[in-house]
Amino acid sequence: MFSKSVLAVALVATAVPALSAPAGRAPAAAPAPARAPAPPAPPAVVAMPVYSLATLRELARSGHPSLAAAQALVEAGRAQVTAAAAYPNPDVEFLAGRTQARVPGVTGGSAQTLTIQQRIDNPWQRDARIAAAGHGLEARQAERRGFENDLMARLDQRFFEVLRRIAELRAAREDLQLAEQIRSKVAVRVDTGESPRYELIKADTELLNAQKSAESADLRVAQARAALRALVGPALPADFQLDGSLSGAVNVPPLEQLRAEVLARNPELLRNQAEVRRAERQLELERLRRQPEVALKVAEDRDHELRDTRLGVVVSVPIWDRRQGPVAEADALLSRSRSELAAQELALVQALEGAYRQYEINRNQVSALENGILREAEAALKVAEAAYRFGERGILDYLDAQRVFRAARNELIAARYELQLAVIDIERLRAAP
Repeated sequence: MFSKSVLAVALVATAVPALSAPAGRAPAAAPAPARAPAPPAPPAVVAMPVYSLATLRELARSGHPSLAAAQALVEAGRAQVTAAAAYPNPDVEFLAGRTQARVPGVTGGSAQTLTIQQRIDNPWQRDARIAAAGHGLEARQAERRGFENDLMARLDQRFFEVLRRIAELRAAREDLQLAEQIRSKVAVRVDTGESPRYELIKADTELLNAQKSAESADLRVAQARAALRALVGPALPADFQLDGSLSGAVNVPPLEQLRAEVLARNPELLRNQAEVRRAERQLELERLRRQPEVALKVAEDRDHELRDTRLGVVVSVPIWDRRQGPVAEADALLSRSRSELAAQELALVQALEGAYRQYEINRNQVSALENGILREAEAALKVAEAAYRFGERGILDYLDAQRVFRAARNELIAARYELQLAVIDIERLRAAP
């Protein structure tokens, strides 16, 4: 019936123009149907660049301003070595005047005096001065390596923090999707009268909590990405992806080997050792400066009648100033440097032991969660889901089992992150290349 009425309406519509057209004229042609506009082209999908941890490290090394400032201090230390190796400049004195005759027969006129004095650099003082500046350069270089080591450790922490937040966001979205499915199923059962009304209220509450957790996880991802970009520098774009995993294998040597490596190549310890050597050579230099200083002196006097040339030696005799103050100061600074070195060794060993114990704790937690707790929670969730599906359990039991599984999964994500932080702390202390 519907098709016949549509066909009749179409026939009438086509016959009306022919009847209304004047005689002798052909009916006007029907207008061509308007062409539908072409659908807009889909926006081009721009692939975000993917960065690994090694790539981010290279970007930070090449573009971080603090590393450039630390390198400038190293260059200043090299300049101090150059200044310590420089020889003393000569002193040149030139005097000009006139002579007046006070005895008959003597001719007056202009007179000139030229004096050149060159201080002889004590070779023992020179060696001590150059050595002290060289150890100062070693301390600057170790300080620069220590700053780079700390920067790389903080970069690694930010890298794994982003991975952790991404894993939490992925889990929160899965929870949200599951909460939506549960809510829809509960709504059907409530509408059909199979379940009471309070189950729908409970499902709505769980859905709101899942939405809130997903939004918070999304914000934490953005915050972690911004912190990583601020640490790497402007070379890292705003939109990027990371190539890495929280569950990567970690390999940590035994504690005795780590202790030997820390005492052998930790930058802070190497800096303190260089400071001790510099203080020792500085004390030696101050004691050597008690010795007399020698300078060669050449003088020439000229007037109209005479030309007088003299060659001599100038000796600075340390009678009144025995440099007791500078020597005592250098000795005190040496004692301070040695005390700081001993304190640094003790602090590094204690920090290493603490980091290693934390690594063992986190490793045991990850192993327990992966091999036992999470599997049991997942099995309990499947049982509760099947029981709820067949009407043997209520929605509260199912939601409780799901909550326990989410807690175990989130705890595993946090434990993996803490394990990576412990490894990063150990690597920072050992300063592994």
